[in-house]
Amino acid sequence: MKRFTPVLIAVLGILVGALAVMTYNAYRQKRHFYNVQYGQWRKLNLILDQIDKNYVDTVDNEGVTESAIVAALAKLDPHSVYMPPVEFTESETDLAGNFDGIGIQFNVPNDTATVIEVIPGGPSEKAGLLQGDRILKVDDKVIAGVGFPQDSMVRRMKGPAGSKVKITVGRGKETIPFDITRGKVPVHCVDAAFMANDTTGYIKLSKFSKTTFNEVSAASVKLLAQGMKKLILDLRDNTGGYFDQALLLSNMFLERGDEIVYMQGLHRKKENYRADGKGILKDISLAILINESSASSSEIFAGAIQDNDRGVIIGRRSFGKGLVQEPLYFSDGSGVRLTVARFYTPSGRCIQKPYSDDYRYDIYKRYSGGEMYDADSIKVDSTAAYKTVGGRTVYGGGGIIPDVFVPIDTTRATNFYIACNKKATAMRFSSEMFDRHKGTISGIDDFDQLNRVLDNMDIPARFREYASMVDGITCSKEEWDETEEYLLPQLRALIGRYSKLGENAFYKMYLEVDTTIKKAIESE
Repeated sequence: MKRFTPVLIAVLGILVGALAVMTYNAYRQKRHFYNVQYGQWRKLNLILDQIDKNYVDTVDNEGVTESAIVAALAKLDPHSVYMPPVEFTESETDLAGNFDGIGIQFNVPNDTATVIEVIPGGPSEKAGLLQGDRILKVDDKVIAGVGFPQDSMVRRMKGPAGSKVKITVGRGKETIPFDITRGKVPVHCVDAAFMANDTTGYIKLSKFSKTTFNEVSAASVKLLAQGMKKLILDLRDNTGGYFDQALLLSNMFLERGDEIVYMQGLHRKKENYRADGKGILKDISLAILINESSASSSEIFAGAIQDNDRGVIIGRRSFGKGLVQEPLYFSDGSGVRLTVARFYTPSGRCIQKPYSDDYRYDIYKRYSGGEMYDADSIKVDSTAAYKTVGGRTVYGGGGIIPDVFVPIDTTRATNFYIACNKKATAMRFSSEMFDRHKGTISGIDDFDQLNRVLDNMDIPARFREYASMVDGITCSKEEWDETEEYLLPQLRALIGRYSKLGENAFYKMYLEVDTTIKKAIESE
């Protein structure tokens, strides 16, 4: 054994030496990699430092830094963005489920903000504001009849809870000032929930906020008690929101083990999300309405339902935003939303549409390419074909392609209708009709009673008179006959919105001219 010892030592020395060389080379390569990477990022800091030390004039350091951040993120993807403090706070507030303010909803039909809803339990209700009040001043600033921007009105009325604001309103012939203490105001994401017929419920969901699951659950329980066997869930123009709410909403309809979505990225391992089978709407027939403005969480939900063959998707191809974005917060209140992964439907479709030089003009391209009017014009990527649980073929390439296509209907828009639309004549007319019948309309909380009141208003004749006298828009009897069937339900819906039924009245009355909802009611 002793005579082999020097040989073993020599062999061991060679192995140790070789391992040391390999380790050192790996270290050098790694060090070189980090040096190169660090050097690339350090270049930006060096430039900013040189600007600060040597530039000919005084430098706006904050502005230059923020511009550099924006430029850097622009090289990534269209949705990785930097947001200044105010913008970042507003984006968070919009989905938070509540905000600080006075608690009203209003529109601006005649260059004057008109209250269409006083949020129950909010500061304005406690102070005594009423539906139909005209907002003349906020503090000492006149905002009525002076072309004051609507977003500026909102900013003046909002403010931290506990702060005070004076709102001066016009009510009939009186001018009344209200001192209101701002507070927390609940923001609802369910705009409307009612029975479209004896067995079909309808829910309009505007966004995926922190309260989405709770609100949809509460609305569903009420509709089930009214005999709902089928649900139409309207996600048109729903731009998304919180991911967890899309999971919770999907879970309401799917069986235990059904896949909802998965996410994956270069630095994020694949994560699958599945239903637990405890949803309260698993036995309810389902139709989902989408359009070109349905995005993000809306698409996650629609994709899960479609790939599991759980319901029918009706409308037009969705937006195509399927990115996992994580917020980065800075001490000054600003932040970055950074894309870290992509969402995929259960069949494997990537929801995110491809990036392109004209990415931001994709919707305009859909119009010009005919996709909004003809299902055959939808740009289907035939190489990205996938199978649903039931074996149906669905296609990727960006967005969710509906099972039933419904085009934009331009055939019923007469010249008279278009002219009125340009001047918002219908909205201003509805505001005036409410003024005339405020005592009757404001107290109605029953659909049948509302319809009886509207039937007795002679709306067609009054609207034509209003359009002619106020906006100088006239039409022949023949053109009115062609327009009335399409326009009259909209006028009734706009006036009905001022009743206690609110948005429920608007959407239910609008059903008569909404071809997408009609398709959903007819669908199996």
